[in-house]
Amino acid sequence: MSPSDFTPRVFSGIQPSGDLHLGNYLGAIKRFVSMQEDAYETVYCMVDLHAITVWQDPAALRHNTRELAAGFIASGISPEKSILINQSQVPEHAQLAWIFNCVARMGWMKRMTQFKDKAGKNAEAASLGLFGYPALMAADILVYHATHVPVGDDQKQHLELTRDIATKFNHDYGVDFFPLTEPVIKGAATRVMSLRDGAKKMSKSDPSDASRINMTDDADTIAKKIRKAKTDPHALPSEAAGLEDRPEARNLVNIYAALNDQTVEAVLAEVGGQQFGTFKPLLAELAVAKLSPISQEMARLMADPAEIDRILARGAGQAREITVPILEKTYEIVGMVR
Repeated sequence: MSPSDFTPRVFSGIQPSGDLHLGNYLGAIKRFVSMQEDAYETVYCMVDLHAITVWQDPAALRHNTRELAAGFIASGISPEKSILINQSQVPEHAQLAWIFNCVARMGWMKRMTQFKDKAGKNAEAASLGLFGYPALMAADILVYHATHVPVGDDQKQHLELTRDIATKFNHDYGVDFFPLTEPVIKGAATRVMSLRDGAKKMSKSDPSDASRINMTDDADTIAKKIRKAKTDPHALPSEAAGLEDRPEARNLVNIYAALNDQTVEAVLAEVGGQQFGTFKPLLAELAVAKLSPISQEMARLMADPAEIDRILARGAGQAREITVPILEKTYEIVGMVR
């Protein structure tokens, strides 16, 4: 079935692996905030079950889950407008994932490039969960009959798998039950790059803290990292074509555009011809204005973890009003005695 046959509903999630950074904010969370103002029901998730596909220290996982929830809320995701959950409190995710483990084919899973990237050369030592987690990701989406998922370029393959699983399930059981979820890819900086190397994605795993802006950084740290960001000796161009083969320049302009809700073209129309000595202070001022209030609110929320837990528990109750009937109908379709 096409998404138009279902209630418009968005699902997306982020792993609570710690060190939430600017790439997470511009590539995902900022879009999550805007989509809750559109004509969608929105469900946003800390995917803690996905996090344990590699070993996690339990205390750190609890902290990181709460910190990610604080980041969501501080960025503007409202528990009054969106359903906000951590995945493990909604057991239907894992239960539907088992059904999908039996629908998905081994060949499909072996083609997943993220498994190859994360498992590396020693794939035999990787957890079964790391290999099979795309089936859980499909369940995360389809247990809500989600019609749209905001994704970055690196997640498109998983959404294609979700559509394959939905298609095969519907075909195998002769039903039109699961929607073919559509990706939503938009924004000037859907892929934010390192401040030290414009050819590499901004990542918490980079050993240099200067390579990223953490969402917990204070105003002085944000400004300092932008001032020290790698650039080139040339002036900024007046048109986007002039950013080709200039990865660091393109990255900083993309960040400015995304933070200021502008197109790259609009930014360059204003700053074209400027040297980085002039542009960087403008970017630093904008970044501090946009990000510093978020870090301050995150700190306030993290001072009261019981309130975060209450919000997540409430969200789980709201989520299960959707997921329980969908899982029950899935079991009925498959032939389980209820």
